[in-house]
Amino acid sequence: MFHVGGARSALFNWAVAKHTGGTFVLRIEDTDAARNKPEWVDGILSAMASLGMHAEDPTFEGPYFQSQNVALHQQAAATLYDQGRAYYCDCTRDAVAARTGNAQTGYDGYCRDRGLTYEPGRALRFRTPDEGETAVVDLVRGNPTFPNSAMEDFVVARGDGSPVFLLANVVDDADERITHVIRGEEHLPNTPKQQLLWEALGHTPPTWAHLPVIVNERRQKLSKRRDKVALEDYLADGILPAAMVNYLMLLGWAPGNDEEILPFDTLVERFDVADVNSASAFFDVKKLTAFNGEYIRALGIDEFVAAVDPWLRAPHAPWAPEQFDAAAFAAVAPLAQTRIATLADITANVDFLFLDTPVDDEQSWNKAMKEPAPALLADVRAALVGLEPWTAEPLKELVASIGERHGLKLGKAQAPVRVAVTGRTIGLPLFESLEVLGRERTLARVDAAIARLDG
Repeated sequence: MFHVGGARSALFNWAVAKHTGGTFVLRIEDTDAARNKPEWVDGILSAMASLGMHAEDPTFEGPYFQSQNVALHQQAAATLYDQGRAYYCDCTRDAVAARTGNAQTGYDGYCRDRGLTYEPGRALRFRTPDEGETAVVDLVRGNPTFPNSAMEDFVVARGDGSPVFLLANVVDDADERITHVIRGEEHLPNTPKQQLLWEALGHTPPTWAHLPVIVNERRQKLSKRRDKVALEDYLADGILPAAMVNYLMLLGWAPGNDEEILPFDTLVERFDVADVNSASAFFDVKKLTAFNGEYIRALGIDEFVAAVDPWLRAPHAPWAPEQFDAAAFAAVAPLAQTRIATLADITANVDFLFLDTPVDDEQSWNKAMKEPAPALLADVRAALVGLEPWTAEPLKELVASIGERHGLKLGKAQAPVRVAVTGRTIGLPLFESLEVLGRERTLARVDAAIARLDG
């Protein structure tokens, strides 16, 4: 599944490409067979396309596959060895631990000057400079420096000759003419090693930008084991792609002028990765949901109806397909659009129209059906029989008048009616809902509620 952190990184890269007239490059790093399956690649492409990032966009290039560049990776490894910038090593972890007395200690350089040549099982290690420091140009972090003495001679090719990620990544970036690498801060510790490889292979390192970690409400890094992190899950729950794009763009960056809800083109126009804050970014689900509500309300009514249609016709909808009434939904759609925060909310707001009987929500029933609910419902039922016309305003006046006779204001008086008809204390405007539901079905539900109260 596509992590929202990966989606944020992709959007920031895409925004830089669009803002500068550059190209966003998508590469699938698939050399680790255990972590690579075609369906996972398809999921990444589908998730990115849902946010607008796809091959049809002129600023989008790829996907490239790292596995297609293995020959270049191996050539780079050979070059490092031939130049004396790397050497072969036959040390095992246990051997290093036995020499250093600490299993946690990094590699001790034992094979640096042994002059070993390649044999199966011997890894190729990069010869890290003994002195000096490696400076990284990072648009978010400033220019952090890393003492070379703190870096061990790291492996660039495994004992079977296959290059490791660090080397493959550098070779691919150089081959694809990458100028900016914008990624999560968890990659920062690898950056000085990669920069040393860039320089050793005769290339100018890219400009780096390590984005702040995304945290939950407890300020813990978002984790798929603990938090909802998959972009697909949010979209399946009814978050609009445009709202998600807008929200993700604000995780660590602000467009200025205290504005937040802005179209992507405006966000791109203002975006500068150098303005990204290095502090951790809080993934606030409540704020995302509020954003989404704003985007829903901004849709044209036809767009809204089309957007919620998958939920109205879903196999898991609480009503059978033949119970769905498109005309009835069209009548309440403008009302529903102003009240839902996610597309998935539509089901609970309109199910009363399509179910034979309303949902049985015990909490709503107990809250609304207190005295004088039985007498009030009986009076309402008697008055509804001859009400003309059956429209929202006369319905409202009727309930208000009967409520007044029972010493209740309209808000309290309509609660028993709402629960009798819809099953819930909260929902669409009651009287417009009754108008669409119709006299016969409304009376039947009020009768059922009265019978339940009598029982």
